Amino acid sequence: MTSKTEQLLSLLNGQPVIPVLKIANVADAVPLAHALSRGGLRAIEITLRTADALEAIRRVAAEVEDAVVGAGTILDARQFDEAARAGSKFIVSPGITSQLLDAAKDSPVPLLPGVITPGEIMAAREAGLRFLKFFPAEQSGGIASLKAFASPLADVKFCPTGGITARNAADYLSLPNVICVGGSWVAPDDLIKAGKWDEIEALAREASKLKK
Repeated sequence: MTSKTEQLLSLLNGQPVIPVLKIANVADAVPLAHALSRGGLRAIEITLRTADALEAIRRVAAEVEDAVVGAGTILDARQFDEAARAGSKFIVSPGITSQLLDAAKDSPVPLLPGVITPGEIMAAREAGLRFLKFFPAEQSGGIASLKAFASPLADVKFCPTGGITARNAADYLSLPNVICVGGSWVAPDDLIKAGKWDEIEALAREASKLKK
């Protein structure tokens, strides 16, 4: 595998579930990251879907030593640069573009781009990427599609995201070309809003025990 792929896999360090987080209140970022880390999910993805997302990344990167914070929903090179400067250790995008590939090529921060089609996977592979986000997973053929990719694209591994829940995560993780899954069920919006960090820690601990 390429050095960027190896770097990304090292950051995730065998973690079966990557929490996909939407931070509506920046004050929630640090206690949320602590709760997830205590539950065994150190690597987290804070999506750029809210106004406070970059500040949330800054605070987690500065204040939560155990956390490995990444940025999600990165759509262009400007956002890539902003997220990297905020302290993101990895970058996640919903799709793949030449602009994002160029930004990743010039950055020490690894990119996990979203793909759906064989052509997109091949484009990422040509750029030296062997670990990709399959998104939106459930809406794009799910397990059946990933099984179909396994033979012709044997050296590519995936993190399925989109429609992954506690009910189907283990089925995805059982596939040989799946490294981990991304999901929001370990940190539901209502529990974050209520500050129920113990409950989120318990959900994280349960998710961290899923077998790969």
